[in-house]
Amino acid sequence: MHTEEKPFACDFCYKAFSQKSTLKRHLQTHTKEKPYSVCRECGKSFSKRKYLIRHLRVHSDEKAFICNICEKSFRDAHYLQSHFRTHSNEKPYTCDICGKAFTYNQNLKRHSHTHTKEKPYVCEICNKSFTQSGTLKSHLLIHSNEQPYVCEVCGKAFIQRCRLNTHLRIHTKENPYICEVCNKAFNENQTLKKHMRVHTKEKPYVCEVCSKAFNQGHHLKGHLRVHSKEAPYVCEVCSRAFTQKGNLKCHLRTHTEEKPYVCEICGKSFTAKGNLTSHSFVHTNEKSYSC
Repeated sequence: MHTEEKPFACDFCYKAFSQKSTLKRHLQTHTKEKPYSVCRECGKSFSKRKYLIRHLRVHSDEKAFICNICEKSFRDAHYLQSHFRTHSNEKPYTCDICGKAFTYNQNLKRHSHTHTKEKPYVCEICNKSFTQSGTLKSHLLIHSNEQPYVCEVCGKAFIQRCRLNTHLRIHTKENPYICEVCNKAFNENQTLKKHMRVHTKEKPYVCEVCSKAFNQGHHLKGHLRVHSKEAPYVCEVCSRAFTQKGNLKCHLRTHTEEKPYVCEICGKSFTAKGNLTSHSFVHTNEKSYSC
C-alpha cells in the first residue's frame, strides 16, 4: 500500500492535496471565487461546474431522481437521499441538549433556537422576531393583507399553502392523522399532537398566578382572564360578558332555544355538552360527582 504524497497545502486551512489543480479549486471555497459563473437564465454563479449543472435543472424542470417507494421525483440525488429518510424513519440529526432527533439537518438547526431562545429574523414593520425565516415570511403577509392561496371549493383565502391544504380536508372529509391509542382521526398533525395530551396527561401550559396547568395553550389563555377579570365576549342580546368564546356560544342558545346535544337513550336535548354528560348518569346509575 502506497501513501499518496500531498505536497500542495492550503495557506488558509492547511488542508493538503496531491495535485496543484485540486488545491486551486479548493482555494475558491476561501476566496468565494466562482469561475463557472454564469447561469444564462438567472445570472447565479458557482464555484464548481457540477454545481452549475445541478442548478440548471431548476430552470429545465428536469427531475431525474425518482423515489422507488412513492415515485416522488427530485432534481438532485442528494434531495432524493434525504427524502428516503421519510420512509425509513431514519433521524440521524440529534439535538445535543434534549436528545430529540430529526430527519434533516435544517430541522435540527431550527429546533436549536428553542433552546437558545434566539430569534434572528425580525419584522421591519412591527419588530416581532422569529426563530425561522419561513415564519417571518408568512408573518409579513399579515401586514400586506395578501392571501394568495385560495380554496377552489368555497373561495376562502389563506396566507400559507399549508393552511389551504389543511382547510381542503374539510371538504374532502380526509382525516389522515390517527391516534394510536383511541383511533380518533384528525385532519391536522398539530391537532393530533394536542389530542395526545389527553392520554399522556401532559399539561405543559402553567398559570403563573395560581399554578393551574392546562394541556392546551388557548385553555391557559382563557383561564388567565379569570385573574384579569377580562370578559371580551359580549352577548348582543342581553349584554352578558364572558371570558371565553365557547361560553358565549353556549349562552346564546338560551336565547335561540337551540339544543343540539341529544341523549341517544331518551331523546332529551340540551344546550350544552356538559349538561348532556351529567344527564347520561341518570341512565347508567352512576354519580357524576364522587366524594
